[in-house]
Amino acid sequence: MRAQAHTLEGFAAAIILLSGVLFALQATAVTPLTASTSNQHIENQQAAVAEGTLAAAEANGTLAPALLYWNTSGQRFVDSGEGGVYENARSPFTDTGLGATLNRTFGDERVAFNVEVRYRTTAGGQGRTRIVYMGSPSDNAVAASRTVVLFDDDPVGDGAGTLADVAAAPDREFYVGDADPDGPLYGVMEVRIVVWRI
Repeated sequence: MRAQAHTLEGFAAAIILLSGVLFALQATAVTPLTASTSNQHIENQQAAVAEGTLAAAEANGTLAPALLYWNTSGQRFVDSGEGGVYENARSPFTDTGLGATLNRTFGDERVAFNVEVRYRTTAGGQGRTRIVYMGSPSDNAVAASRTVVLFDDDPVGDGAGTLADVAAAPDREFYVGDADPDGPLYGVMEVRIVVWRI
């Protein structure tokens, strides 16, 4: 009789335990947006590609010209869209080496990206100018950045001369002022790319 009671208690405990596990499994929803190791792997891969893209652009000398691709009389990037920014890499931004590289790297991969440049203003504050804006990044976006030094003798993309020429011209303007008017340095800029899967 005692053995039968212990067996019955064991079955009851097993049913309660299985019911608890079943309830827990049903209460947890797994969706395509649920974080997983595969999502983390994709984000790590995109971050590495973004870092490599910036490193390659710096190595082949196309990073600084992308920042200088400015229309000094229109106060916007050369042939940019409404708002003075490019809406994708398949715009005149591909005329810059950085734009062409970004287009080859991310353009056909259903990956969106934003490109912006950050800098210290002449008043000592922080400034930011967008170059490419493809929308608001998702929660799984990753970022990469690179520092670029601009000098007074760097040529501006619209053919108006050098940064020093633009700074001296009353009818021309660059998006950031000369941080060192008495020296050859124009400014230290940070290029930042934010990448996310569509």
